[in-house]
Amino acid sequence: MRAFLIALAALLAAALTPARAQSVPPAAPARPAIGLELQGAIGPATAHYIVQGLRTAAARGAPFVIVRIDTPGGLESSMREIIKAILAAPMPVIGYVAPAGARAASAGTYILYACAVAAMAPATNVGAATPVSLGGGTPAPARMNAEQRKILNDSVAYIRSLAELRGRNVKWAEQAVRGAASLPAEDALRRHVIDLIAPSVPSLLTQLDGRTIVLHGRRVPLASAGAQVMWRAPGWRTRVLAVITHPMIAYGLLLVGLWGLLFEGFHPGGVLPGVVGVVALLVALFAFQLLPTDFAGLALIAVGSALMAAEFFFPTYGSLGIGGLIAFVIGSLVLFDSGAPGMHISRAVIGALATVGGGVILGIVYLGTRAQRRPPVAGVQAMVGGIVEAQEDIEAYGRVRYGGELWNAHAASPLKRGEQARIVKVEGLRVWVEPL
Repeated sequence: MRAFLIALAALLAAALTPARAQSVPPAAPARPAIGLELQGAIGPATAHYIVQGLRTAAARGAPFVIVRIDTPGGLESSMREIIKAILAAPMPVIGYVAPAGARAASAGTYILYACAVAAMAPATNVGAATPVSLGGGTPAPARMNAEQRKILNDSVAYIRSLAELRGRNVKWAEQAVRGAASLPAEDALRRHVIDLIAPSVPSLLTQLDGRTIVLHGRRVPLASAGAQVMWRAPGWRTRVLAVITHPMIAYGLLLVGLWGLLFEGFHPGGVLPGVVGVVALLVALFAFQLLPTDFAGLALIAVGSALMAAEFFFPTYGSLGIGGLIAFVIGSLVLFDSGAPGMHISRAVIGALATVGGGVILGIVYLGTRAQRRPPVAGVQAMVGGIVEAQEDIEAYGRVRYGGELWNAHAASPLKRGEQARIVKVEGLRVWVEPL
């Protein structure tokens, strides 16, 4: 009996030990999703922010990323950089056009099509994806040149590939490029351009819960109900990049740099204008490297500024200044060769600078002309017409006082001592005078 009890106790201990080993530990809290904001014109700073945000989400093991979209469009290069990052992301990326009144136009349409899930809030719209290089609309095929056809066909093929990848309306995607078609949220859902409509982020998470997404050839189920979304704000580098890559800021930095260096060159020793000019010019050139810059326009601005500055020092009666002003205006107009929204220099600013520059040049011409007409105020020529006083009786030759100096004089007619006369000619150290 004792042996039996010992064996029974051993069996019970063996049976209980695996049960303890197989007990499940408490579940770790789910990692929060990452939220990114794509707002305003799409440029290099926006692309940097979205790409870095997706990398951060991947490093933190976020289950999915929500990109909230409200954009009129932007640069094609930045758009393609964002789409590449979305397609390569190891987690699902949900594009969400929100809040009410927002839009995903032009480049925003491509980005929304690239997302694994496309959602919109009520009272939003999507579309108008015609390349801006075609002038905002598609010319008739007979009127399109080879370059325009190439741009259009490339854009159509690109958005079709995104639509086919995500299983969305391919035909409408092509219409959005060829005919600048646009749809409100309800119509977009009905035509299978988007996947769902959600008035808020909690509603979006609820509708996403349980949805299965095909990602890199594997099926990924979403468990989003009640998920926490951590919205990631742009870092300081992105904010600085957004400031200096704004076309108006970059243009202003260019002008500050050029005029600072010109001032330092014409007035050596100032130091501060030269330092400010060098720093501003380097920052501007960094911005132009990221922006769609026409460097012929940049050269015209530099040459025009130099010619206008030279007008201050050379008596050309406005030739240098007017030529420089024309070069400056043309260079400013063609500086950025992209018609993307928000990626141009205000015509009002160019007009104001041209008006001020023209006024300064006309003022210089007027002052120079008036100075040429004024009688000399120094030298021998300034003495002609001056009044002298005879220091002695003069029959033909004698001495006269002029400005506190004694001069040998030749008189056209006799002068008495103390009598005044007018200088009519100066030769060497002798003056020719005549009575008043």
